[in-house]
Amino acid sequence: MTDFRALVLTETDGKVAAAIEQVAEDRLPEGDVLVAVSHSDLNYKDGMILNGLGRLVRKYPHVPGVDFAGTVVRSEHAGFKAGDAVILTGWRVGEVRWGGYAELARVKGEWLVPLPEGMTAARAMAIGTAGLTSMLAVMALEDHGLVPGAGPVLVTGASGGLGSVAVSLLAGLGHHVAAVTGRPEQADYLKSLGAAEIVPRAELETASGKPLDPERWAGAIDAAGGALLGNLVTQLRYNASVACCGNAGGIKLETNVLPLLLRGVNLLGIDSVMCPIPRRKAAWARLAKELPVAHLDAVTETIGLADLPDAANRILEGRIRGRIVVDVRK
Repeated sequence: MTDFRALVLTETDGKVAAAIEQVAEDRLPEGDVLVAVSHSDLNYKDGMILNGLGRLVRKYPHVPGVDFAGTVVRSEHAGFKAGDAVILTGWRVGEVRWGGYAELARVKGEWLVPLPEGMTAARAMAIGTAGLTSMLAVMALEDHGLVPGAGPVLVTGASGGLGSVAVSLLAGLGHHVAAVTGRPEQADYLKSLGAAEIVPRAELETASGKPLDPERWAGAIDAAGGALLGNLVTQLRYNASVACCGNAGGIKLETNVLPLLLRGVNLLGIDSVMCPIPRRKAAWARLAKELPVAHLDAVTETIGLADLPDAANRILEGRIRGRIVVDVRK
C-alpha cells in the first residue's frame, strides 16, 4: 500500500477549497481495478465541481476529475490485467466517486475502455468526455441520415472543447461546417479547424417570432441549449436532426412542434456519462482514426494539478479555447 498525490476538495461552511495532499491508498473507493493515472482533463462539469456549484458532490473530502487515462496496476476484473493502458470517462466518477485528479484511482473494470492502439494517454485526455460526446453526436446524426454534401452542418459553442472537436471531425468527414461563436476573435482559429463559415451567436439568440424559419441547416451539434437551441430547430431542413450535447445557454427549451410535424426534424439527446461500452468503443475507434492529430494538438493546453483552480474559473467564465489536459504527475 502506498501514498499518492491528489487534488482534494474539502467543504467548510458551504465553501469548497482545493489542496494537493498525500493520500493513503486505502482511502480509495471500492473497485476491482487499480489504475496509475498519468493524465486527466478539465470539463465544464469539473469547473462546477471545483467551485462547489450545482450540488454535484454531496460528500467531502472528495477527489474530482471526471476523466482519466493511465495504466492498470492491479486487476480482479477478467477484462484487464496489470500493464494495460486504459481510459475512463463518465459513470459519475469525479462526481459521486473519487476521480482522476490523482496519481491513483480505483474503479469498476466494467467502466474502463482500452486505450486505442497508437493513441497516447495525453491525447486521449485531449479528447476526453468532450471529444467522446462530439463523436457520439456525429454518429447519431449519421444514424439519422446525415451524409457529406447534404448541406451546412451547424456547431454551436464551436470554440469550446466539445465544439472544437466537433468542427474538426465534421470537416474531416467532408461536411460544410458552420461554426457558431460569440467571440469574433476566434474566427481564424475555427477556420483552421475546418470551419467553412462563421455564424455570430447573436444571429441565433433572437427568435424571429415565426414557428418556421427558412430552412438552413442539414444538421447541427448543439452544446448551448436554451434559446439558441429553440431557435435553430425552426431553421433545420426537412428531415434534419440536431444532436443536443449541453446546456451552457440554459436548460429551458422554448420552441414549437411544427418543425417536427411539418419538416420531420429530430431532437437527438446525447449522453456520454452512462453510454454503453460497445458504443463507447466504436466512438473511440473512430476518434483514433478520424480526428486529425494536428488539430487536436493545436487546441490543447497542458497544466498540472496546482493549476486546476484557476483553470476551473476560466472554463466557467468562457475564457478557455479548446481543451485542457491535466498531467497529474506535475
